[in-house]
Amino acid sequence: MLNLIGVHECKMDAKGRVMIPSALKRQLLPVLEKGFVVKRSVFQKCLELYPMEEWEKVMNKVNKLNRFVKKNNDFIRMFTAGVRVLEMDSNGRLNIPKDLMNFAGLKSELVLSSSVGMIEVWNKDAYEASINDPEVDFGALAEDVMGSLNDPDDGVS
Repeated sequence: MLNLIGVHECKMDAKGRVMIPSALKRQLLPVLEKGFVVKRSVFQKCLELYPMEEWEKVMNKVNKLNRFVKKNNDFIRMFTAGVRVLEMDSNGRLNIPKDLMNFAGLKSELVLSSSVGMIEVWNKDAYEASINDPEVDFGALAEDVMGSLNDPDDGVS
């Protein structure tokens, strides 16, 4: 599994081209040749950028769903809506499609936020609002999500 690290600010030009910051690009070197998949986020107004190998892992799970169950079929359609394959151009840029830019409200100022095996692509103001949401008690959220994980072997909990 690819474990990406960091939050990176960058700019997008009027044509939707984004230069990947060098610190993030170094982390992506092992997977650059295979390209990326970009899609709408399920829970936020941002995009998710998956290295192809990580996307294939996600799709292996999705492909196990029974397409003869309506809710599964509806989920697959909505989950894959707007999905595109992206490749870095010779100048090290990714070109974000207009419909996905509109979905996420992307403007020139972006944040690329590492999220385990993928990267969230945010409008900078929307990202700041999301991580500073006063209605989210991060301490309580951390306790709910991670509090019951007790693995004495890793020394983390």
